[in-house]
Amino acid sequence: MTSGGFVQDKKFLITGVLTDASLAFGVARLAQEHGAEVVLTGAGRGIRLTERAARRLPEPVEVLACDVTVPAEIEAVRADLERRWGRLDGMLHAIGFAPASCLGGNFLHAPWDDVATALNVSAYSLAALSAPMAPLLAQARGSVVGLTFDASVAWPVYDWMGVAKAAFESTARYLAKSLGPQGIRVNLISAGPIRTMAAKSIPGFAKFEDAWTERAPLGWDITDGETVARSTLALMSDWFGGTTGEIVHVDGGYHAMGA
Repeated sequence: MTSGGFVQDKKFLITGVLTDASLAFGVARLAQEHGAEVVLTGAGRGIRLTERAARRLPEPVEVLACDVTVPAEIEAVRADLERRWGRLDGMLHAIGFAPASCLGGNFLHAPWDDVATALNVSAYSLAALSAPMAPLLAQARGSVVGLTFDASVAWPVYDWMGVAKAAFESTARYLAKSLGPQGIRVNLISAGPIRTMAAKSIPGFAKFEDAWTERAPLGWDITDGETVARSTLALMSDWFGGTTGEIVHVDGGYHAMGA
């Protein structure tokens, strides 16, 4: 842990770590290096992957079970954090999932039950997590940050996950409105494609890689999540104390380009 870091003594809850290539892992590592205390969450059988990745962080960290579709598990995490810290300075939402039928060009044929799962895990979960944590976040005038992928356009093969991200972005705006009076900020990072485990599960992901390589004016390294992690931690810190309801693009400038 670095002494005097810009998030010194902050208390952060970080979701979405599966491997050390996860964007959330990079945020957790940087948070520790800059003086914060971190707790991770994992879900189901994937919690073993989270625990394995956690051992690669600079400091020991606890992994709490939290399936975002199970209110009792969310409540257990809230109770743990209240006992542990009594406040929460920041929370990272880096969770997304869609059944295979919802991806890969199957948009017209995905069944509602699968679409509902994608929307529940990838969009509604932002509110499902934020509402119970709000009293702890309010104690610190804390920050909620989520990771998104630009939902303002339709993408190849992304299909219903793109719809879920649109719902996710709208949810963040309504949370910013609802939680702002308590001093809680809610913002999103719209990241360019990074070759994580989640990305590899998307059929045709190479199409995103090729597009960014050609069009991002700053260039884009699909294997390096450091820039995304730095920007995310900055939003979680006090350095963006007057910003809420925002989507910050960390994508090499791709989103601003035409043909």
